[in-house]
Amino acid sequence: MKLVFALATVLVGATLAPGAEPIRLHPDNPHYFSWRGRPTVLITSAEHYGAVLNLEFDYIKYLDTLARDGLNLTRTFSGAYCENPTAFNIANNTLAPATGRLIVPWSRSNTPGYFGGGNKFDLTRWDEAYFRRLKDFVDQASRRGIVVEFTFFCPFYRDDMWLRSPLHAGNNVNGVGDVKREVVYTLDRHGGLLAVQEAMVRRIVAELRDADNVLWEVCNEPYTGKPVRLVAAEWENHMADIIADAERRIRGEARLPARLITQNIANGRQKIEQPHPAVSVFNFHYANPPDAVPMNFGLNRVIGDNETGFKGNADAHYRMEAWEFLLAGGALYNNLDYSFTVGHEDGTFAYGEKTPGGGNAGFRRQMKVLADFMRSFDFVRMGPDSNVVKSGLPEKARVQALVEPGRQYAIYLKGKPLTSIVVDLPSGSYHAEWISVMTGKGEGSRETKHAGGPATLEIPAGAEEIALRIRRS
Repeated sequence: MKLVFALATVLVGATLAPGAEPIRLHPDNPHYFSWRGRPTVLITSAEHYGAVLNLEFDYIKYLDTLARDGLNLTRTFSGAYCENPTAFNIANNTLAPATGRLIVPWSRSNTPGYFGGGNKFDLTRWDEAYFRRLKDFVDQASRRGIVVEFTFFCPFYRDDMWLRSPLHAGNNVNGVGDVKREVVYTLDRHGGLLAVQEAMVRRIVAELRDADNVLWEVCNEPYTGKPVRLVAAEWENHMADIIADAERRIRGEARLPARLITQNIANGRQKIEQPHPAVSVFNFHYANPPDAVPMNFGLNRVIGDNETGFKGNADAHYRMEAWEFLLAGGALYNNLDYSFTVGHEDGTFAYGEKTPGGGNAGFRRQMKVLADFMRSFDFVRMGPDSNVVKSGLPEKARVQALVEPGRQYAIYLKGKPLTSIVVDLPSGSYHAEWISVMTGKGEGSRETKHAGGPATLEIPAGAEEIALRIRRS
C-alpha cells in the first residue's frame, strides 16, 4: 500500500488558494451555524446520498431543484459503500447505480470480476474522474447556497452490501479486505483496510480544501449491529482524528479555519457521555420526539436530525418531525426524499407505497415555510423553553417553543381540537401572528398590551397544526 501513502502525502503538501471562511458554529450561540456572514440553520428534503457515486444522476438538475425550493443542505456518500437495487424497498435507489455506472475514489483495474459488474478496483490508484465529479458537485452546490454533508463511511448492514464494496477482497486486485463485514471498521481485524480508509479520507479532504460549504461526517449509523456493533468506537474516534489532522495540515498551511466534523450518534435519542473533542455537530436519525436535543443541549454544539423515513409516504409525520426538532433547539434537518431518482432529478418520481419514506415537491415547499419561519427570527438569541406555554391545549397536543424572553417567541402546535393557548409573557406590547405550516400564509394576528403573566391567545378555528410568532412591538 505504499503508493496510497505517497499519493496522500503529495496532496497534503499542495499549495492552497485563499478560501472563504467555512461554515462554522455561530460564535454567539454554538447551537447554530454561521455561514457567509449569516446565522444559519440547515433544512432540506434531499436525495438518498448517491448524487456523486452514481454516474447516471444529473446533480446539476438536482441542485437547481433544491435551490429553487429554498433548501440549503444535501448529504452524499463517498462510494466505499453502495446498495443493491432492492435494498430497503427503495424504488430507483440513487445509492444503487446501474451496472458499470458506479464511480468511487479508486480506479478500475484491467481485471474483470467486480460483483456489481465491470472490472475490479485497484486500491493503490485514484480515479481522477471521481475527484473531478466530487469537486464539481461541491462547487455547484456552493454556487447555489447549499451545504454538503459528506459521509465517508457506512456499515454494511447485510452481506450483499459488503459484497458490492470496492473494499471487499473479491472486488479489488490488492488482496485487502478479506474479512467479514463485522470487522471492516476496526483497528485490528480489518484485513489491511485501515491504511486504505485513512488515505481516502486524506485525499478527499485535500481535494475539497477550498470548499466553505462542507461538513465531514465520519460514518453513517456507526451504532448499527446487534449483538455486535458493526463499527468499533475506537475506529470511529481514530477516523475523526484523521479528519482533524488532515484539516490541520491542509487548512493550517493556508491559515484557514478547519471545516466542521459531524458524528452520527443514534436512532431516536441518546445521551452523549464522552463527546469527541474534534466533533462539532452531533446527528441523530428518526429523532421524533426530539428528546435528543434537550438531552445534549448542554454540550453547546449543533444537534442535527439528518435522516428520516420508515414512517410511510405521507408528509405529516416528517413535517411534524422537522418543526418539533428545530423548535426544540436543533439546527439541522434532512428529510430523505425518494422523489429524487435518476431521470427525475427534479424530484418528480412517483414512488410506490412500499417505499419507506416520503418526499415530493409539495413537502419541499412546506420545508421552505419552516426555513422562512426560522429566518424571520434572530434565532441565535433564542433557546428552547418547555415552560412558556402554560395551558389551554388538549391533553394529547404537542408543543415546542423557541424563546428570547420578552422579545421573540416561536411556537409550534399540533393536536385537536386547538382552541386557545396560554403563553407566559412579561409586561409589554406584542404582535402575535398565526402562520400556516402548509403554506406560510398568515392565519390571523393581533396587537396586545400585556400586564405580564399568562396571556391567552385564541387559535384560528379548525387549526390542528399551526405555528405562532410573537414579537415585542
